[in-house]
Amino acid sequence: MRMKRPLRMGVLLCLAALTGCVVGPNYHTPSTPPAPAAYKELPPPNPPNGSWKQAQPNDAQVKGKWWEVYNDPQLNALEEKIAVSNQTLKAAMEEYFEAREQVRVARANYYPTLGAGPSISRTRESYNQPNTQRGTTDFQYNTFTLAGQVSWQPDFWGTVRRSVEAARANEQASAADLANVALSLEGELAMDYFQMRGLDSQEQLLKSTVAADTDYLQLTQTRFKGGVATDVDVAEAETQLETVKAQLIDVGVARAQYEHAIATLTGQTASTFSLPPAPLTLALPVIPAGVPSELLERRPDIAAEERLTDAANAQIGIAIAAYYPNIQLGGTGGFESANAGTWIQGPSAMWSLGGSAIETLFDAGRRHAITDQARDAYEAQAANYRQSVLNAFQEVEDNLAALRILNDESQTQTEAVDASRRSLQISTKRYTGGVTTYLEVLTAQTTQLSNEQTQDNITTRQFVASVQLIMALGGGWDRTQLPH
Repeated sequence: MRMKRPLRMGVLLCLAALTGCVVGPNYHTPSTPPAPAAYKELPPPNPPNGSWKQAQPNDAQVKGKWWEVYNDPQLNALEEKIAVSNQTLKAAMEEYFEAREQVRVARANYYPTLGAGPSISRTRESYNQPNTQRGTTDFQYNTFTLAGQVSWQPDFWGTVRRSVEAARANEQASAADLANVALSLEGELAMDYFQMRGLDSQEQLLKSTVAADTDYLQLTQTRFKGGVATDVDVAEAETQLETVKAQLIDVGVARAQYEHAIATLTGQTASTFSLPPAPLTLALPVIPAGVPSELLERRPDIAAEERLTDAANAQIGIAIAAYYPNIQLGGTGGFESANAGTWIQGPSAMWSLGGSAIETLFDAGRRHAITDQARDAYEAQAANYRQSVLNAFQEVEDNLAALRILNDESQTQTEAVDASRRSLQISTKRYTGGVTTYLEVLTAQTTQLSNEQTQDNITTRQFVASVQLIMALGGGWDRTQLPH
């Protein structure tokens, strides 16, 4: 019966701890700037050859492997290597694992701490200690103890629950950060790849120009030998040819740098990695933009900021719990004897149960300052969350605008290229017919090359902007991929 009363008390305390109150404000997602009904830079009609469209209810959104919308097997193979070999992504993954284990650390505080073990000691007491019986001669004795100890701090005020809430929110934020790192690396690889392919297009253009300029130089030399052209014409043709050759060589510098960057992103050494030249001849894909409100669900960086806001809110409850008593329960039980022969016997049994409740009466405003600090941290994080939403809207609008304007520019530039080609044909005929000097041909050559280079640059910028738009829309990620 003596044991039943402490057991009943322990059970009651456990129930009280499990059903205790949780101090501090409960979390609610902070309000965000109102999402517009549609993107400003997505007006009808859609560009005939553009890379964006107004999403319809049945449109399939960009999936996890978003790069597959470009239908480039080489790009697909490179993107797959990021998840396997990229060291930056591996570091982010380990940080996520670290945050996940912190949840287990926080949950462990729900339970008592148990310890057990034997101890053996030999003691000699002072003969001159107080209350010593002078007739006693035995001041040395053995102590054999086998005891277990339990200590527990019941979660009456929700400190542990708030700690678990904060740890879980931090874990989810870390998972979103991991997804954001992966998206950034995938996007960087795609942009480097398309810019490298754009340089391959430039190389192809310059090689064909070198061949054409070589023919012009031979024509001019023939006309000079026949007395029709001057040595100035020959010098101008040579200058044009060598200038284009220099541009062709210079393209190799930038291409090598993009190739090296791709090697690093895929976890390979630059000295052993190479990609054969391939001009950028892909069709620009159609990307469903959806509606602005979807960004809150599809952007991992926004999800990370929102989860960090939840964690900051939980810290307020932890700070407020410090105003309440610190309740600690403990107990010891086991066997103790002066002789090894009677160590593990019923009469040697011993136990004790106890508890304490300590309330801080004065701390010079420390708890108040910590609570205010936690509230300020929450408000700062909530502001960061709202700002991330605004940044997301801006990034989508920026890239939609870039694609729309580049589409118009591409159409105009195509007309400029066609016109410059006609101009060169006319000038060539005039020159071979002896109507004009080679200077007119040289001007037409320079104009045509410049327009064709601009056209290739616009195509490259369109692909880069389309990648940036996919990244701004969150890639193929959504909030349902967060751990629960």
